[in-house]
Amino acid sequence: MNRIAYLLLLFALFITGCDSNEVSKESSKVVMPAKMPSDFDFKIQFGVMKNNEINTFENTVTKDLIADETVKVNLTFTTEEMTKIYEKMKEVNITEKKDLIPKTDCMQEPFSEDEWMITINGESINHYVSEQYCDTTDDAKQLIELRNYIFTLVKSKEEYKNLPEANGWYE
Repeated sequence: MNRIAYLLLLFALFITGCDSNEVSKESSKVVMPAKMPSDFDFKIQFGVMKNNEINTFENTVTKDLIADETVKVNLTFTTEEMTKIYEKMKEVNITEKKDLIPKTDCMQEPFSEDEWMITINGESINHYVSEQYCDTTDDAKQLIELRNYIFTLVKSKEEYKNLPEANGWYE
């Protein structure tokens, strides 16, 4: 009888321990304020070997010229553009944990990668998307679409338009 009581006690402690861990995970979740905070910044490294970069921490953009290495230029988003980017990040719940790895054995090369680092209210959010898989999760698609939106803003800027064209391709 003591053995059953001991097992029930262990089980009760285990259940209680699991519940308290879940609460602490929830309380550490980064919440996006309604209004863009003053410390909102992000860096996205993307493309084959992540040679492209959009970096609002340093106000720079790096373009992959493939055979001709990379080139970096100073580039700043307007407050209006940063606000729109922030709103788009809220739409995709950028602070939430993402399902970014599909259930597949199919792989491809070369492949593009996106590595995200975002700061909101002193908290860092990181995401990594690999397009090495033949399939893409819905969360990965959302992040890729978000990156494409931001990159479209970059490509509209004179600083980016003045950069040299890429030379070569990836095999």
